[in-house]
Amino acid sequence: MTSYDLILRGGACVLPWGVETTDVGVREGRIAALGDLRTAHAANEVDCRGLHVLPGLIDAHVHLRDPGDPAVEDLSHGTRGALLGGLTAVFDMPNTAPSITDRERLDWKRGYLDGRAWVDVGIYVGASMRNIGELASLELQPNVCAVKVFAGSSTGDLLVADDASLEAVMRSGRRRICYHSEDEYRLQERKPQFTSGMPHRNHMVWRDVECAFLGTRRLMALARRTGRPAHILHVSTAEELDHLRDFRDLCTVEVLLNHLTQTDEAYDRLGGYAVMNPPIRDERHMRAAWAAVADGTVDVVGSDHAPHSRAAKERPWPDCAAGLTGVQTIVPLMLDHVSAGRLSLSRLVDLMCAGPARVYGATGKGRLAAGYDADFTIVDMKKQRTIEESWIVSPCGWTPFAGHACTGWPVMAILRGEVAMREDEVIGAPRGQAVRFAEARG
Repeated sequence: MTSYDLILRGGACVLPWGVETTDVGVREGRIAALGDLRTAHAANEVDCRGLHVLPGLIDAHVHLRDPGDPAVEDLSHGTRGALLGGLTAVFDMPNTAPSITDRERLDWKRGYLDGRAWVDVGIYVGASMRNIGELASLELQPNVCAVKVFAGSSTGDLLVADDASLEAVMRSGRRRICYHSEDEYRLQERKPQFTSGMPHRNHMVWRDVECAFLGTRRLMALARRTGRPAHILHVSTAEELDHLRDFRDLCTVEVLLNHLTQTDEAYDRLGGYAVMNPPIRDERHMRAAWAAVADGTVDVVGSDHAPHSRAAKERPWPDCAAGLTGVQTIVPLMLDHVSAGRLSLSRLVDLMCAGPARVYGATGKGRLAAGYDADFTIVDMKKQRTIEESWIVSPCGWTPFAGHACTGWPVMAILRGEVAMREDEVIGAPRGQAVRFAEARG
């Protein structure tokens, strides 16, 4: 009798070639077999009848704030929230305190994951005006998912705003660079028009469509000149999405769950808890984002999880902090969009698993197929549940989606063949590891 470490039995498996009801056999942390395994035996078996089995979902855009302020967030709480929300991997941004911009901090962070990370973690390296000459080496270090460039709206020293410096970054290395694309010069020029205490919806007026579109036009012109692959993060405007369709040979595209779910009415309802960069916009841009999901322009959907304290969010605009929580809620909300008919489960897997693996070159991730990591997100598409702030494990304790009723919910997460979350219960000790990338060493 054939034996496995784990068998998932009878689930509707979202495979690269379609959805099929089948069994999945796991050995030594990897997928060993797909098919009828009724005659096989396993030390651990999970009945998945009535459920959908997805490859482990990835949030490729999170800010876990570690090192930083543990009263707001730390790596342990952030990755625990990710696990409870059905994710098996996250890629963590570099704008911590201090920032991840050199070999020493990168080595520290890699070691810091051990015993703290509840899911696997990829590590961004930040570009700054001081480390441009080192980026070609840093991007090849083990477990680096990408170089992140803040071309606008930076924190600390992570700002590369002028064309000459951006071009120098592009000529230092070869891997795909990730960009926050807002034009810093337009932001600063317009800033004096806005004063403390103005309505929160002025956030999308200050950081307007042209601010984002101008930044993206500039980056695409430089990318074309240098031939350097680009990934534009959190694309938020119809104009950018239309423009980027002419750069598909060079550029991949991320949109955020927020820009697929919220419109400018959120400013009146949530105040500072709707403020993020780039901003939530009106319904025209949401429609464009969904059209770009439908026609394949979008490669990745992420949360841009960026927690702040309640006190920081409740200051008057524009003094309130920009950034929203999302790592724990992105999967339920995307499943709710599936239930509403806005996309298929297969497209969801493409956007939150195969897409991130392809864009960043993650090895062993991205699909249910023999030889891949045995990471699974198991969901109940009939389960109805309302998002509540009492469920949020981040120390900041809030979500902009409190009260949102979802149809479809993650009920289990499996990491390398070990059940790590089942029905809101985290099981065992943290077992997350640093993600491997094909173009990085190690």
